[in-house]
Amino acid sequence: MCGVFGVSGVPDAARLTYLGLYALQHRGQESAGIVAVDEQARARAHRGMGLVSENFNEGSLAKLLGDVAVGHTRYSTAGSSVIGNAQPLLIDYREGPLTVAHNGNLTNAPALRRELVDAGSIFTTTTDTEVLLHLIARSRKTSPEEQIREALERCEGAFTLLLSVGRTIYAVVDPRGFRPLVLGRIAGGVVIASETCALDLVGATMVCELQPGQFLKIEDGHITELPRLLPRPESRCVFELVYFGRPDSRIFGESVDRVRRELGRELARRHPAPGAEVVFSVPDSSNAMALGFAEVSGIKLENGLIRNHYVGRTFINPSQALRVAKVKIKFNPVRGVIEGKRVVMVDDSLVRGTTSKGLVQMIRAAGAKEVHLRLGSPPITGPCHYGIDTPTREELIGANHSIAEIREYLGVDSLGYLPLDGMLHAAGTRSKFCHACFSGAYPTDISEDLVSLRHAPPITASA
Repeated sequence: MCGVFGVSGVPDAARLTYLGLYALQHRGQESAGIVAVDEQARARAHRGMGLVSENFNEGSLAKLLGDVAVGHTRYSTAGSSVIGNAQPLLIDYREGPLTVAHNGNLTNAPALRRELVDAGSIFTTTTDTEVLLHLIARSRKTSPEEQIREALERCEGAFTLLLSVGRTIYAVVDPRGFRPLVLGRIAGGVVIASETCALDLVGATMVCELQPGQFLKIEDGHITELPRLLPRPESRCVFELVYFGRPDSRIFGESVDRVRRELGRELARRHPAPGAEVVFSVPDSSNAMALGFAEVSGIKLENGLIRNHYVGRTFINPSQALRVAKVKIKFNPVRGVIEGKRVVMVDDSLVRGTTSKGLVQMIRAAGAKEVHLRLGSPPITGPCHYGIDTPTREELIGANHSIAEIREYLGVDSLGYLPLDGMLHAAGTRSKFCHACFSGAYPTDISEDLVSLRHAPPITASA
């Protein structure tokens, strides 16, 4: 999962992009980058490992001249977490500097990469995004938009993309529409972002959310809609609404906050906790779910866990060791709320189980009499191949254990998952959703070597 942000026709575009990336930091914390393009179509890039705030300062932003910019926050799902894989990628191209920022996963990238290497292509990163650059560069079509289209027609999977060729930005969403992308206007220019919260931060006015297969050309703040990509069945990622999106965003036409409150209400209806005295969330993505649960159940809502907001999201940390270590750093129970009480802890999902097990131990140590865990989604039983870090079934507790076994492992008195139909009901009827990680119904063919690409070692120069 990544965040992308683009600007066209706004002076000092890199500074606006810097602000936009702040709003999208939750979508990726491994690296951040901006490419800016000036009036002479000269491109300048700045990329670094870590957070947006760690990578940019007054000096670095002052060097990113121009009224066109593309930015990216990365959370790796294909290719290792090293500076060489940081985006946006920038290459010299026959049509001018070519930049690409990608959110998603190309499910046929391993096969395409082998084909390109056999044909003589030399790769400098281990990301699936570089495959797209080679396909564009090899196209014999006459215009950049035709070259991009030809390349994308060969790609399967999830690709929400911002590309710049010279001073022109192209925004495109794959035909299934896995990942969100929104369009806004500001001061005569155009802003494109992964979520509406980024438009809000920079003061842009929402124009529309791009639909599956939509392909836009943006020049000097002017928008041209190009013919859409070949249609495929719509497959919006439901986990965007359950976990990834910020609650103040609208994604796939839905208020993320509304969906999460309804997930909590459904949980209370389907898995009540009779006798419980306190309900609280695992902050922050499940805050609204706990509100919904309390509303329907009548159980008092409290702040039972306090989150340290100077620590990143444990789920999207690239290594298991870091995930475990950060649980204690990130959360602390409020003893006065928990001690001697029967408590309900509401969370959005259970992926590996390590975070939840640590939290339950904390809550028991704080004096809870009973702990009842309620989850706003079904058991995750399969890996996501479209941009979320769940690459193997072995890592997924719901794929390998019964609910009774999971309850015992976590050490809770009761465990309630929201079933698939309840989750989809809460997500609304505006979209058709991908729920493959819960149901096993993958909307695309999946090759066996996707996981090896996810864990590919970084390319290094030989001695």
